[in-house]
Amino acid sequence: MHRSSTLLLVLDLVGVAVFAASGALVGVRKRLDVFGIAVLALAAALGGGLVRDVLIGATPPAAFQDWRYFAVPVVVAVLVFFGHGLVERLGGTFRVFDAAGLALFCVGGTAKAMAFGLGPLQAAVMGMVTGIGGGVLRDLLVGEIPVVLQRELYAVPALLGSALVAIAIDAHRYGVPVAIAAAAVIFLLRMVSLRLDLNAPRPDYVP
Repeated sequence: MHRSSTLLLVLDLVGVAVFAASGALVGVRKRLDVFGIAVLALAAALGGGLVRDVLIGATPPAAFQDWRYFAVPVVVAVLVFFGHGLVERLGGTFRVFDAAGLALFCVGGTAKAMAFGLGPLQAAVMGMVTGIGGGVLRDLLVGEIPVVLQRELYAVPALLGSALVAIAIDAHRYGVPVAIAAAAVIFLLRMVSLRLDLNAPRPDYVP
């Protein structure tokens, strides 16, 4: 039980860090000040987890019980603020951070939902919500249509990876290798969809 709790915490905090980086990079690109960048980092990093915890009854949410959930995004925001030139030169960094955050949050969110007694289907959906929640809030704060609603495959990889975690936990086969494999599936599917410009079907509508 202790190892499981430690794994959940590690997944959560690493996911918080990478999603904070994605939020901070959006703030830099929108030319926000350092406070605005920190707000976007916090929104992207904590939004999905807050929604998850409230819905599964894990209150107060983890972010309000452990100072590290707020400290990590703030530190990441400051690092991105001062080092965004280097980060941007790495090329495609935002999408990589976003895909990594999606993967880690989906895995950790699903595992936590199962730990709180949800069934595999409900837990998989909750994992997906954990993964996409922060990105949705981030995009809304800068006045953009959330990525999950209008570009590429986003929710589909999230749901598939979350389902793998839920099935493994239900079959008592969950551990670090399964968590890594599920996160890799989500990350790779997301990156392939970006590379090949894969999208969910859209209506053939001309106004």
